[in-house]
Amino acid sequence: MKITVRENEGIAIIDLEGNININASDLVETIGWALINKSKDILCNFEGVNLVDYVGISVIAVAYKNVLNQNGRMKIYNVPVHVKNLFAVVGLNNVFECYNSEEEAILQFKEEKNISKILKQQLRRRFKRVDLRSDIEYKPISSSDTFYKGKIFNLSAIGIFMIADKIFPIGQTLSTLLHLFPKPGILEVETKVVWVADEEIQPLESPGMGLEFYNLSSKMQVQIIAFVEKHLIHIPRE
Repeated sequence: MKITVRENEGIAIIDLEGNININASDLVETIGWALINKSKDILCNFEGVNLVDYVGISVIAVAYKNVLNQNGRMKIYNVPVHVKNLFAVVGLNNVFECYNSEEEAILQFKEEKNISKILKQQLRRRFKRVDLRSDIEYKPISSSDTFYKGKIFNLSAIGIFMIADKIFPIGQTLSTLLHLFPKPGILEVETKVVWVADEEIQPLESPGMGLEFYNLSSKMQVQIIAFVEKHLIHIPRE
């Protein structure tokens, strides 16, 4: 296969042409070289890819793992439908981040960098929690079910603990409506279940779930941080 490397806004773009199969080991080497010599942010363009077989899937997975091991980020765009279907068959459609265009993927890189800056600059305050008894509505992402209702027990810049009758298992991603009044109002965010309260250990918080914010935009992160800080009664001196 043919592999070319270029740069766009500080991101290493890997343009691919041909088949990703047993003969595509150069892909791993090229991405490794780009990580060292170009950028920790890798964006692979699949527009010229004709075929990916099961060995090719392994090649992509090895390259992806190498990027993560070196604290990098790797995304994919212009992925043909048949390749997306193969990702889904082997369960990697939720692992590989696929985008429709180069511009869309680059925008996501920028959003993630903004969030990373906020988390680093505000490391202490993002973990502060405010007790809250506001409404929350939630349901599985892409579900046609109506929203279930519950109460926020406490809120921080990285997540929520909520009380509700309907509980989902750890790892479930949810579409969530946070009622944060008077400002910012109702925020629609994605969350992931990271904790389910144990009735024996946490009788007062059961049934309840701990939700972590997922794919949160930098703008929404700032709004939630501002809300938490405004409602903190006692802030210890640093």
